[in-house]
Amino acid sequence: MGQTARVSAVVWTAAGSLLAWLWLLLCQGFFWRTDVRLPSREEPDAWPSVCVVVPARDEAAVLPAALPSLLVQDYPGRAEIFLVDDGSSDGTGEVARELAHRHGGLPLTVGSPGEPPAGWTGKLWAVRHGIGLARAREPEYFLLTDADIAHAPDSLRELVAAARSGGYDVVSQMARLRVESGWERLVVPAFVYFFAQLYPFRRIGKGGRTAAAAGGCVLLRAEAAERARIPEAIRHAVIDDVALARAVKRGGGRVWLGLAERVDSVRPYPRLHDLWRMVSRSAYAQLRHSSLLLAGTVAGLALVYLVPPVAVLAGLAAGSTPAAVLGGLAWLVMTGTYIPMLRYYRQPLWLAPLLPFTAFLYLLMTVDSAVQHYRGRGAAWKGRTYARPDAVPDEG
Repeated sequence: MGQTARVSAVVWTAAGSLLAWLWLLLCQGFFWRTDVRLPSREEPDAWPSVCVVVPARDEAAVLPAALPSLLVQDYPGRAEIFLVDDGSSDGTGEVARELAHRHGGLPLTVGSPGEPPAGWTGKLWAVRHGIGLARAREPEYFLLTDADIAHAPDSLRELVAAARSGGYDVVSQMARLRVESGWERLVVPAFVYFFAQLYPFRRIGKGGRTAAAAGGCVLLRAEAAERARIPEAIRHAVIDDVALARAVKRGGGRVWLGLAERVDSVRPYPRLHDLWRMVSRSAYAQLRHSSLLLAGTVAGLALVYLVPPVAVLAGLAAGSTPAAVLGGLAWLVMTGTYIPMLRYYRQPLWLAPLLPFTAFLYLLMTVDSAVQHYRGRGAAWKGRTYARPDAVPDEG
C-alpha cells in the first residue's frame, strides 16, 4: 500500500510539472524564443547628441578589449564618453587615458566620484557622477554601458535609430556573455534563459507592468531620466538595471529590451566559483530578501526543473509507466524551450537535456545568496564593504 501511494504521489507531481511546463511554453510571453532583436528603425534626419557613461572599478584587465570599441563608434551626431574611475586600485583611469590617446575617436573624460555616501551603491554613485558630468553637454540620450562590454562600430547609431523610430525612452540589449570554458557553456546560456523567463522580452516593449533592462547596454533618454529621477530614485538598488527600467516605466516612459547581435561581454567567468559569485551576489535581492519568496522559489524550481528527471528515474525503477511518461514529456518540453537559447549562443544541443542539473546549481546559488545575506557577508563588492548588507551593486 505504501509503495502504491509513493508511486501515485510521483505520478501526480510529474503531472503538475508537465502542466507547469505547458503553461510556461504557451502563456509566459514565449520567453523561450530568441528572435526579439532591435526593432525596425529608420535613421533620423538629425542625429541627437549622446553621452556615454561607463562606471569602472578595477577594470584595467578588460578595458583594452572593450573601451576601444566605444572610442571608434561610427556615429553621425555628437557623442562623448565619460568613464568614471570608481576608486580603482589597478590604474583603471590611466589605462583608459592611454587607450584614448592610442585609438583616438570620440572624446574621453575620466572622472572620479570619491567614496559613495551612505545609502548609495557604488556603481550607481559612479553613474550619478558620470551623468552629472555629461549633463553639462545637454545630451538627448545617455548610453549607460559597463566597462567589460564591447560594441560593434555601428552599435550606438543603431540604438539611437531604434529609440527614435519607436519612441522608446529606454532601449537596452542583453549583451552576449562569454561562453568559452566548460562551466560558462553550462551556466551562462541558462542565466539568460532564466532572466527571460522572469522578464519575457515581448512583454517589456508593451504597455503592461513588466519592465527590465540589461545593465551592460542601456540607451536612456535624458528627459526620461530626469522625470524618473535616475539614478537618485534607485540609489539603493542591487539589481540596478531592472530598477531603472521600472522607474522609467512608472514615470510613463516606454521601455524595450532584447537580445544583442553585436554587443558582447568580454568578462571571463572561467570557474564555477566565478559564476557562482555572479549569481549569488544578487539572487536573494531579486526575491526582495523574503524568506517566504525564497521557499516558494526553491519549491518552484524543484517542481519545474528537478521533478521531470526524477519522475523518469523513479517511474522506471518502480515500473510506473505513467510516472515515466509524464516526467519524460515535461523533460522534453523543457529541453525544447532551451534549444533556441543554445543556438543563440552557438552551443551544442546536447547541453539542452542537462538543464535540470544547471537549474539545481542555480537553486543552490540562490540559497547561498540568502545564507550570505543573513551572515552579513553580502556587502563586499570588489574590495568595498557597505554599511547595508544588501547594498551590493550589479556587476556587468
